[in-house]
Amino acid sequence: MESHFYAMLSRMKYIERWALMKNSEIENISEHSMEVAMLTHGLAIIGNVRLGKTLNVERAALIGLFHDCTEIITGDMPTPIKYYSEDITNAFKEVEEKAAAKLLDMLPQDMQEYYEGLFYKEEEDAYLWQLEKAADKLSALIKCIKEENAGNREFVLAKKTLEETLKKMELTEVEIFMKDFLPSYYKTLDELH
Repeated sequence: MESHFYAMLSRMKYIERWALMKNSEIENISEHSMEVAMLTHGLAIIGNVRLGKTLNVERAALIGLFHDCTEIITGDMPTPIKYYSEDITNAFKEVEEKAAAKLLDMLPQDMQEYYEGLFYKEEEDAYLWQLEKAADKLSALIKCIKEENAGNREFVLAKKTLEETLKKMELTEVEIFMKDFLPSYYKTLDELH
């Protein structure tokens, strides 16, 4: 049986993010998903090493890696539109679920179970999904910092909103990341050596 699953996933690089914003550097969902995977992994490691938790860091990375794959079908819906009203938010969640089902159906039946928990939230991974959501916001904040560093003021309000959102999440892993790792994103390459 011919399967289109991986060919579809390879198209993540064609879906651009931040469509309503003037960007100095274009970002696609493939790049974003890789960054979210690294950040989710890092937050889980912080949880284990600094907070004594026993989180599955590899699973955290996979959740981050696949978190936006449905956007191959739906496109990247800008946040102001996606969360404009409860009706729109709920409708978009339904569209995302249908997109996830379509992608899963592209896999042979004997492989689907390995991806279901990455497309649909399972109770045992609830905390990892919280970390993924935080990593997604951190990735967006990092994008804002990069744009600000490039002299683009278009992201100033988004940056402030993201900082407030991350604080409201009240995740100690995020607080540690923002204290110990986020300041480096303000530095130039020469300053990182």
